[in-house]
Amino acid sequence: MPLTTTVEMFKKARQEGYAVVGFAAYNLETVRTLVETADELKAPLMVQTTPSNIDNAGIEYLAAIVKIAAEKASIPVALHLDHGDSIERVKLCLEHGYTSVMIDGSALPYEENMALVQEAVKLAHAKGVPVEAELGRVGGVEDDLSVDEADARYTNPELATEFVEKTGLDSLAIAIGTAHGLYKGEPKLDFERLSLIASKVAVPLVLHGASGVPDESIRETVRRGIAKINIATELKIPFADGLREYFRENPDGSDPRQIFKPAQRNYAAVVKEKILLAGAANRYPSAGGSAL
Repeated sequence: MPLTTTVEMFKKARQEGYAVVGFAAYNLETVRTLVETADELKAPLMVQTTPSNIDNAGIEYLAAIVKIAAEKASIPVALHLDHGDSIERVKLCLEHGYTSVMIDGSALPYEENMALVQEAVKLAHAKGVPVEAELGRVGGVEDDLSVDEADARYTNPELATEFVEKTGLDSLAIAIGTAHGLYKGEPKLDFERLSLIASKVAVPLVLHGASGVPDESIRETVRRGIAKINIATELKIPFADGLREYFRENPDGSDPRQIFKPAQRNYAAVVKEKILLAGAANRYPSAGGSAL
């Protein structure tokens, strides 16, 4: 089916008590693996691309691949800009058919973050595209995004209410103790803060840095109001392991059609695991969604 927005996706997830999973995508192999695995599981899907992913693959190529993959699937698929780094980036993604965008001003002072989000919302809503933003800062490292742990700030519930109301955003990424990249120890999440934020804001809440968070903690965040979880690091590592596996077993291998197969199997295994963990499987036994 055609690419969809996340509006109906999130509405259904909140009503039925599960989370949509946003997975990082990098190239043809990862996009096909994401969409085909989610389609098999009848789960909604957000294919997520960061600015560095876009710059590496080329937005024309990346957008075209995702659009074609979505059209071949029976599930709703959204193409999402993750951690958008500028209004110009948002404009570019909207021009190339993205159906969801995030503008990330979390490193800015509160008022500047708010103004940036307001501008992105005006642009995106004019095209019927929902906007995600972040209040508070999720620590760690992901692609070209780096936040020192000492600078990571939890989301203030009172400010979250004002931020949502004044910006008109559609979903809010919050900082409750997760981090991008690999964890040095088991993350300790502030579930009470999450519950308080969920009680105060009307929009769907997003959990960044979900890779490496214990399964029961993920389930608890969903129970307390998280409608979307992001996965990137837990995909990249097994994908790379699959490439190494291929060359260990085929030291003289050179066929690109074969090289990626173990990596794609590993990628698919993580995608399936996270969809099941989020409770998103079998939510779309037939075609559905809100197409642009």
